[in-house]
Amino acid sequence: MRLDDSEDQAAFRAGLKAWLAGQLPESTPSAPRAWSADELRAWSKALHAAGYAGLTWPAEHGGRGLSPAYQAIYAEESALAEAPDHAGVIGLGMVGPAIVHYGTDVQKATHLPRILSGETIFCQGFSEPDAGSDLASVRTRARRVDGGYVVDGEKVWSSYAHLADYCLLLARTDPDAAKHRGLTCFLLDMRAPGVEVRPLRQLSGDTDFNQILVNGVEIPDDCVLGEPGQGWRVALTTLAHERGTFGITLTARLAVQLDRLVKTAKACGGDTDPRVRAEIAELYVDLQGLRFTGYRALAAMERTGEPGPESSILKLRWSRANQRVSALALRLLGAGAAADGTDAFWGGYWQHQRLRSRANSIEGGTSEILRGIVAERVLGLPKSR
Repeated sequence: MRLDDSEDQAAFRAGLKAWLAGQLPESTPSAPRAWSADELRAWSKALHAAGYAGLTWPAEHGGRGLSPAYQAIYAEESALAEAPDHAGVIGLGMVGPAIVHYGTDVQKATHLPRILSGETIFCQGFSEPDAGSDLASVRTRARRVDGGYVVDGEKVWSSYAHLADYCLLLARTDPDAAKHRGLTCFLLDMRAPGVEVRPLRQLSGDTDFNQILVNGVEIPDDCVLGEPGQGWRVALTTLAHERGTFGITLTARLAVQLDRLVKTAKACGGDTDPRVRAEIAELYVDLQGLRFTGYRALAAMERTGEPGPESSILKLRWSRANQRVSALALRLLGAGAAADGTDAFWGGYWQHQRLRSRANSIEGGTSEILRGIVAERVLGLPKSR
């Protein structure tokens, strides 16, 4: 595992930092700014024009054909600079690579350029009320008809579905096949008749997650991604790309949050309390452990082509650390933690973060499932079922 950049990587990092500095306003000690949907699309076009969208995509499909290390550098520096995500982050990091691998020439020509530019936004329709952690148990049904399929079912925890133009939908096309077989992936037009999106409001008031209802939705044959009945393989490819450099992004964002926590401690006078200093030190140690685990995961992925169990360890530990940061911040605020809105410290930033962080142990793989992966794949313990 190499911890420093190569000469080419160092030049790439320097150029990226300079570009980000020229595009983004100087950071302030307060909460990050909010970005509207139109601003995110404009930002995505700027990323594409500068060559920072699709870094690992093949050059023939509009990418730069670089190794995952360059995507990791982008993820790290972008998070540290507090830059927003690409508007089509799911399409860029997950669906696009699946289309590159399994898509037809028409599907590639239709979707890939628009994903890169941010013109087309994808969401992911995998999890269901009874098939979240056990993805192969999906019940959404796609019934074969002349020229395509008619789909009925429900998906939940779908990020950005309220903004999406298309959804990578996993549905069962052969109810008699073994559960990992008989699944098919579709490129679902979110504006097709019969598609309904309902927001799932969290404790924080955010509605980034959604419920997708599909009732008698007609999907033509040319919107099948990969071979019918091979949807499990497509889904695994998609999830593998999700886990690629995700941990490095999380670690860099945690570093920014920890810096905000230190500023909060100083503003509230908690920086002189030895107990507060000790807890911040523990969080810093956790951060460094996560950072090097992310590098180890990246090294394993570059060596084998697939993410290893390090990604599960990192996500599991990050969830706990991020929740601890916001909890400590509210303790530092004391009675001020009860304030809300403009009267609160940083406009209620930490109150919002504390409520939002409760979803950390659910999104991107529940902590319970991740513990099972670590137990089986790292510790070699027997399966629980």
